[in-house]
Amino acid sequence: MKITAIKAQVKREGRYSIFVDDKYAFSLSAEGLLDAHLVTGQELSQVDVTDYKRLSQEDKAYNLALAYVARRMRSEGELHDYFRRKQYAPELAEQLLAKLRRLRFVDDAEFARRWVENRRRLKATSTKKLRLELREKKVNSEVIQTVLAEDETDEHQLLRDLVEKKRRISRYQDDQKLMMYLARQGFTYDDIKAALARD
Repeated sequence: MKITAIKAQVKREGRYSIFVDDKYAFSLSAEGLLDAHLVTGQELSQVDVTDYKRLSQEDKAYNLALAYVARRMRSEGELHDYFRRKQYAPELAEQLLAKLRRLRFVDDAEFARRWVENRRRLKATSTKKLRLELREKKVNSEVIQTVLAEDETDEHQLLRDLVEKKRRISRYQDDQKLMMYLARQGFTYDDIKAALARD
């Protein structure tokens, strides 16, 4: 059996189709192709072809995982869910996760820090709500605790600023509506009452 052609795929940029005895056999990413040292004219056994087909599946799964974490940073829990949806074998999922960890594409502590930082900057979010959001992202409780302990946001000032901002909107002139909104953001009843008393 001989590799008769290696062609760049039209629909998937950076991916190459490998033809054995003039028939499509498997595909690899540019990186996978370089790692495999495959060239046109190279002789392959049936065992080689079977191994490369398995490698092709792993390579494709890795590149999909890379694209998934490239859109935004993900927690390990989110990746486990993603791999389950893709129906990857547990061994493949763990292998992909290990590779992403090694390349620092997955780091739950860094993910949680960035999550807290972004949420604090873009939206006045309480510590309670941040904790809940990170749990939903399946971040370990110890990591959540550590990251939230590092956060130096003055939650009372944050709440006062939020009340002031929301008061500019006509529907939040109504104390009841404003209280309900603030409660949905995870602030406690006592803190809300205290902030509104100072308003």
